[in-house]
Amino acid sequence: MPQQFAFTLCADDYGMTPAVSAGILEAAAAGRISCASAMANMADWPRAAAAWRAAAPRASLGLHFNLTLAAPLAPMPALAPGGGLPALPAIAAAALRSALPLAEIEAEAGRQIDAFRQAFGADPAHIDGHQHVHALPGVRRAFFAALRRAGLQGVLLRDSSDRPARIARRKALAAKAMQVNALTFGFRAAARKAGFALNDGFAGYSSFAAQAVGAELFGSYLIAPGPRHLVMCHPGHIDEALRRLDPVVDSRPAELAFLLSPQFLDLLTARGARLSPSG
Repeated sequence: MPQQFAFTLCADDYGMTPAVSAGILEAAAAGRISCASAMANMADWPRAAAAWRAAAPRASLGLHFNLTLAAPLAPMPALAPGGGLPALPAIAAAALRSALPLAEIEAEAGRQIDAFRQAFGADPAHIDGHQHVHALPGVRRAFFAALRRAGLQGVLLRDSSDRPARIARRKALAAKAMQVNALTFGFRAAARKAGFALNDGFAGYSSFAAQAVGAELFGSYLIAPGPRHLVMCHPGHIDEALRRLDPVVDSRPAELAFLLSPQFLDLLTARGARLSPSG
């Protein structure tokens, strides 16, 4: 019989579009995720926050800090001179050159925290970053400062890295996981030094190909779990707003269908895994 363990399953991108939000809330209401992370700078966020409150699922809701999609909540003339946030490669390159406008980033992090609180009526249960941007060099310093200013010193943060030995045992998408390890190097130590709680163990990388979604891929996320294991996922439905905003489209309903299926529960049973109740 496999050794029993619990893990947190977090659905990213709540609030991105109405269809994505509806799919994530469907998974939460069915008890198939532990928590979700919300994009508080997106147009759908206030409506999505009200929908989550009305549904009151057992899953918790956190903040998905965003610096790479759509527009910031106020002008950022250095980071987003045209009004739109930069793509990940541009912000990652600037981070590695120590060329980011940290004051702008700290202010935007504060605005997104405020927007979460205003719409949801509570603090985020956890905080992470869209495309792991919160953990980039430089960004992390501004991010921590904004959290301290907002009184969120004790909030749970996502460590998007994992031990190379664990990644190697999972095999699937190992190169992508190691790339994020490299980009976010030093985040775990800095977050712990700053007094933040973190997960220990991370998986969920995907090619975002709909045909790859299923028990084989998800099963790899449950190999070599850490003691506080966190798995990210990206379920949702599709609408035109999603097609305009994001390249990850067709894999979202496929992932939602898998999470809602008996095969997902069978996989957890076979692996001795159970969802932890919250993030």
